[in-house]
Order: sequence, then structure tokens, then C-alpha cells
Amino acid sequence: MGGHLLGLLAGDPAYSAIGAFTRRPLGLSGGTVHEVVVDFDRPESYRAHLAGVDDVFCCLGTTIKKAGSREAFRKVDFEAPVAVARESRAAGAGQYLIVTAVGSDAGSRVFYNKVKGETEDALRALEFPRGLKILRPSLLLGARAEPRPGERVAAVLMRAARPLLAGGLARYRAIDALDVARAMHAAATRDAGGVHVYEGESLFALAGRVTGPGGPRIIL
Repeated sequence: MGGHLLGLLAGDPAYSAIGAFTRRPLGLSGGTVHEVVVDFDRPESYRAHLAGVDDVFCCLGTTIKKAGSREAFRKVDFEAPVAVARESRAAGAGQYLIVTAVGSDAGSRVFYNKVKGETEDALRALEFPRGLKILRPSLLLGARAEPRPGERVAAVLMRAARPLLAGGLARYRAIDALDVARAMHAAATRDAGGVHVYEGESLFALAGRVTGPGGPRIIL
């Protein structure tokens, strides 16, 4: 998803500078894009690169299986996004946009949903002046860097079930990663101030509105 978002913003002439934070070298630099290799456990490794930041786009995320433990999962899905948000807010960032997941709830008994909800709550407390934009997709469709056989099976089933998931159930409808990137791109231009959550129908609708403001951006 992060790659899709980066491509959208890099191809948008309204974006004059894009700092792409990454945990390992990916060869992303070129044109308006500048790759910044950081250690998310060490805010000092990226603090200086946040000077003059406008908006922050966060696509960080993993699974408990890939992370190897609940503690490692929490480092990626809670500690890193919140630390970057705090540093960004201190540097004067106007708004923060993040992808969490449908069902995010700090009070959930499901560990994954609980961590996602705790992340959202911590970000709300930072009160970004131009808003906090939260995108909550269900199962993501599209090619992944690493194979996930279980998700491939689920994707087939979810595609077939799409017509049945309407109204309040639309929030559980699978969505293409590119559409989430399009929605995130569009969200930066609307609903200034406060906290805005996009899921289900509002997320799908937003994916069709791909416009962007000028100025520098930081992408995670």
C-alpha cells in the first residue's frame, strides 16, 4: 500500500517534496522523492528530517505471525506510528493520516484490534491542527511482497461476498490496496480539523477522489 501511495504522490505535480521513511534501503529516491532510512526505535534517527513537515502519511503495519511476537507487533503497529506522530507534531505538522483496520477498538478482546484502537486513541490525544485522518480497511486485496496463502484464500472468498456486504456490512468488504492509497491521497485535501474516520462506504467513496495539495509531505 505504501508503494501505491508513494507512486500517486510522486506523480502529482502538486507535491513538491516527498520524504519516504523506510526501515531499509529500497532505492526510492528520484524526482521529488527522497528516501530516508531510519530506525523507528530511535526518534533521533529521523527527528531532523521532520523539519518543516506539513502532512504525515503512515502506512506502517505488520502481522503477529510476521513480527514473531505480540511485543514485536506492538512495536511496529503502536510504538512506531505514535512516536513519529509525536515528533511530527512537535515539528509543526498540520495533519496525520494513518491506515489502521476495521474493528479497531482499544477495548477489544482481540489483541490485533486492541492495539490498532490504542494507536488511534494515542494519536487523537495529539490534536493535529488540520486533523487526524484514520482509514480503516478490511482485508486488503492485491499483490504483496511476501506470500500469504491464507490471505489469498480469504481474498477469493471476500471478492465473491462483496455484493452481499452492503449498508452497515460494507465496512467488512475487502478493498484493493491501491484503492486505500487513493483514499489516503484524497483524504489529505478534505475535512480539515478534528478526527475523521473512513471505513466502509465512506472509504470506497473517498478512493474515487484523488486530488492533492501542494507543499512537502512525509510518507511512512
